[in-house]
Amino acid sequence: MIAERLDSQFRIGDRLRITEAKAGFPMVAINTPLARAVISVYAGQVLSYQPHDQEADLLFLSDGAYYQPGKAIKGGVPVCWPWFGPDPDGRGRPGHGFVRNRPWTLRDVAEEQGGAITVRLGLVDTAETREIWDHAFDLELDVRVGTTLDMALVTRNRGGSPFSLSQGLHTYFRVGDIDRVTVTGLAGHRFIDKMDGGLEKTQDGAVTIAGEVDRIYTGVAGPLAIEDRGLGRKIAISTAGSASAVIWNPWQATAKSMADLGDEDYRTLLCVETTNAGPDVVSVPADGEHRLSAVYEASALS
Repeated sequence: MIAERLDSQFRIGDRLRITEAKAGFPMVAINTPLARAVISVYAGQVLSYQPHDQEADLLFLSDGAYYQPGKAIKGGVPVCWPWFGPDPDGRGRPGHGFVRNRPWTLRDVAEEQGGAITVRLGLVDTAETREIWDHAFDLELDVRVGTTLDMALVTRNRGGSPFSLSQGLHTYFRVGDIDRVTVTGLAGHRFIDKMDGGLEKTQDGAVTIAGEVDRIYTGVAGPLAIEDRGLGRKIAISTAGSASAVIWNPWQATAKSMADLGDEDYRTLLCVETTNAGPDVVSVPADGEHRLSAVYEASALS
């Protein structure tokens, strides 16, 4: 019923429709001459994005992903907010915040003259969220689906005093073979190695994956790129509003321990996340806002 109502309100011909997925979750399904995409209104989460010149989706989505109220969806671009990682206050609140496992509101859609489609989703504080995190806010995710996937997470402070947060676009990229993937743009950067007790290290050359990786790179300002020889493509990542990036791959043992991830899925996924994480904490003034954004663009690997 929710999907039917939203489809009646927001449908754009055969290019944008609202469909119903498992558990009744409404999904924004986009199919234009430029690209296909799927966005879940639950969790405000992009699940799929595939330009029509690409043979494979840019995003990884687990076949075992949960579609259940109160559960996070494994894959796509989960939104981690207003903290990244474990509860910073040790109060037992969920890891990566509370917005990736609750319904959002579909606020608006629009079609540009060139064929790109934009979607705006939002979430505001309630009595329930104030019990978890006692601040007044308006959180918005703006998604533009065209020859690139453009995302902006906008935090608006609706309270009378500043608040601090960490956050992230926890993007799961689909890769052909993790053994044939490198991430460029991080050479010489310091990183916090969470697989080695949080030791600080310096990246030597391009990032390669040969085991479980969980790293927070600091002082990141320039563009990054995933060079994927398995799929023969390069994914360029441009960001703004952040000074950190996270690289994550669960590898064998952790993948097997996750009920919503296949045992071999670690071979075809790599998370390169646009974040305010580790020492990169954002302060949002009263009646102010902060914008965290990322643009993903795929091209042939030369």
